Amino acid sequence: MCGIAGFCDFTSKVSNRYEQAKIIAGKMGNTLAHRGPNDSGTYIGEHVAFAHTRLAVIDLIGGAQPMVITQGERIYTVVYNGELYNTSDIKQDLLVKGYHFTTQSDTEVLLTAYIEYGEKCVDHFNGIFAFAIWDSYLRKCFLCRDRFGVKPLFYSVKDNVIVFASEIKALFQYPGIRPIVNQYGLCELFGLGPARSPGCGVYEGINEVMPGFAATIDYSGMRLYPYWTLKGEDHEESYEESVEKTRELLIDSISRQLVSDVPICTLLSGGVDSSVVSAIAANVLREQGKTLDTYSFDYYDNSKYFKASKFQPSEDRPYVDIMQKTIGSNHTYLECGSQELYDYLFHAVRAKDLPGMADVDSSMLYFCRKVKDKHTVCLSGECADEIFGGYPWFRDEDAMKTNAFPWSKDLSVRKNIMSKDLLSKIPLDEYVKSQYEKTIARTPCLLGEDGNEKRRREISYLNITWFMTTLLDRKDRTTMASGLEVRVPFADHRLVQYVYNVPWKYKYHNDVVKSLLRDSMKGLIPDEVLYRKKSPYPKTYDPAYENLLKVELNKIIDEGNSPLLELIDLKSVRQLISLSSDYGKPWFGQLMATPQMYAYLIEIDYWIKHYGVQIKL
Repeated sequence: MCGIAGFCDFTSKVSNRYEQAKIIAGKMGNTLAHRGPNDSGTYIGEHVAFAHTRLAVIDLIGGAQPMVITQGERIYTVVYNGELYNTSDIKQDLLVKGYHFTTQSDTEVLLTAYIEYGEKCVDHFNGIFAFAIWDSYLRKCFLCRDRFGVKPLFYSVKDNVIVFASEIKALFQYPGIRPIVNQYGLCELFGLGPARSPGCGVYEGINEVMPGFAATIDYSGMRLYPYWTLKGEDHEESYEESVEKTRELLIDSISRQLVSDVPICTLLSGGVDSSVVSAIAANVLREQGKTLDTYSFDYYDNSKYFKASKFQPSEDRPYVDIMQKTIGSNHTYLECGSQELYDYLFHAVRAKDLPGMADVDSSMLYFCRKVKDKHTVCLSGECADEIFGGYPWFRDEDAMKTNAFPWSKDLSVRKNIMSKDLLSKIPLDEYVKSQYEKTIARTPCLLGEDGNEKRRREISYLNITWFMTTLLDRKDRTTMASGLEVRVPFADHRLVQYVYNVPWKYKYHNDVVKSLLRDSMKGLIPDEVLYRKKSPYPKTYDPAYENLLKVELNKIIDEGNSPLLELIDLKSVRQLISLSSDYGKPWFGQLMATPQMYAYLIEIDYWIKHYGVQIKL
């Protein structure tokens, strides 16, 4: 994994101002050094300037970037962040066509595939990626992002120059791009956050290439287009055939993602999803004479304070112990304290360039830095709940009837803490409703499909295009902030496309949540883990953490000079702080309840100050 950045200027020749362009590209790249601590480089072409920072995973010596391939007078240059899981298949096809390779890297395979197939090269890729290619012969720049947005790719247009980067902070190194947030950005923060609308960068003038999209930039401007979308298709296979196909796709996806020239591990929570990934990975490595390394996360004294709820019915540790013994992994238990959890809230904002999922982010960032001490690549069980229907709102009758995002149906908690003046100036309800309706209108359905089955499909599509991308965004920033690469086998596009069209009666076979996944993995992991009730990513229940948040939020309010004070209703926030927290009533997802609202506001305060954000109403 890596960091990429650069700009494309067809208003003049970038190569004519080589030194200036190199300095700007270098500054952009320097902000991404955490994503690629092993190497860095820049490239200046006729109309482009590229920067790259490298995290070496495959071909540690030969995969340096920017990579240039010259064929006669044609020059092709790429900066690439990601991993191709079918590199050997593509390479073999290209060898047959007469191409030769000088490295073992997937970077060279990706660029050569572009030379052969042009923009259609992406149709051949199975992987996670964001890349930019300069084609000197056609005089165009080609940008592309993977199908589900595992790897980020932001851009902005400044004076007809297209500026792009893996993270927003790099864009701010380009002259004239500033951290400004207008009324729509505030709607994102307070109405949708920590999620973001597809393609939205929250800051004014900053956008994101949407998952499954590509862009060409040439003399005529920038053209964005989708190269891949989910499709609604008839599913004619029996339940037994669907189970077998799911097993086949999942085992293939996990096996492909174990290729690495550096140490690899898995994140093992003891839940079904991470246990499946870990068990298959352990089997593959065992055949190679290796033992899998696994990690689990928790908080100091969490057993002492844990409170079961409908969202978090059980602790993870007993199930981690079962899985560790079953697969024989080298396991490390990592724990985090309340002070570290709080301190890392600010690291998380800097990693994401925006307020995020509060301590859900900060804890992951803390744990990933511990994992990085010994490993560079890890596999995670993210995305299974979105595609197999694991979240409670898939079965919530209220969600079936309510035209709203199912993980954030009620905006009252959000609106209650906002200042009345701010609410009068921004179209919060209309904006949220509009973003929801746009997604519903794009949902791939079958002709004539209606009723509950159509609504299930809509909820599934909402989860894939919103909730899943939010978690993938979190996972990329928190891992890459530590120079750790994460792979998500459940996000394999072949698997997602297949399961998307499996009817709900198969996903909830015999009234068992995620039955399709569980039945496809029978015999691989113990039944007590396989049929465990869903329990999401762990959170701390230690009252010391909540008390710390209350103290710090009160300080911000009492100091009286925070930019946050113009955005919130002081009376309502003080009242919220005085109340006992209800962990069982989240305002976003399953984990973000009252303490996370305190943390979210603290993050907003820090974010405005640290980035010098200008609020524009």
